[in-house]
Parts: sequence; structure tokens; C-alpha cells
Amino acid sequence: QVRLVESGGDLVQPGGSLRLSCVASGLTLDYFDIAWFRQAPGKEREEVACFSNSGRDTSYGNSVKGRFSISADNGKNTAYLQMNNLKPEDAAVYFCATKYSPGYYPGRPCFSPDRQFDSWGQGTQVTVSS
Repeated sequence: QVRLVESGGDLVQPGGSLRLSCVASGLTLDYFDIAWFRQAPGKEREEVACFSNSGRDTSYGNSVKGRFSISADNGKNTAYLQMNNLKPEDAAVYFCATKYSPGYYPGRPCFSPDRQFDSWGQGTQVTVSS
């Protein structure tokens, strides 16, 4: 059974930085794509960043490009989200999620309506406020 545990959420001032971690168990991360999503109160869930082991690629939501960076340490079954220059609109609960993606598919989109993420963590709260 896949289990994902996020950590690192905190209160930070605008312009500050945070690094979120997601530790996965019950899987071998090499065979999975892993992503970060966020959801703020009253808003829809938003795609933030994706690390594709199957595509050997990363992708980002438009609102975080250039400020956030996703990485993964497959040996530790852990993904990270480095968030820089945080803005009040980045405040949300951040979730990590995985989907089984064996093989190598260069150029295949990590975020795709045809390949949904199916295992989710409980989330970690990020608050951006002065």
C-alpha cells in the first residue's frame, strides 16, 4: 500500500522560501511519477510541479514557473519542492501524489487528464503572510 507523508509547511513572509518534502513508502519511486498539487480555501486544486521518472522530465504550473523547483531522490523515495520568492497567493495546503509510470516515454506530459495521480498524501499547510 502506497503511503505519502508531506512535511515542511510553515508560516513564511512574502519573498521568503520553504522546502517541502514528501516521503513515499510502499513503492519504488523509480517506477512512479510524483507531483505536487495545492488547494486554497474556496479554490480548485491546482497542479504545481511534476517529476516524471518515466519522461525523465519536470513540469510546472504557470503560476510557479521560475520560482519553484521539484526534485526527487529515488534512493530515498522522497520528493522535494523548493519554493522561492513566495507570494500571498501561494498560500494553500500542498499535497504530493504519485502514479505508477513504468517505462521510458520521453516527451509524455506529466500532468495529463488521461493519466491521473491515484495516491495522495494528507497535505502540509503553507501560509504566506507578513
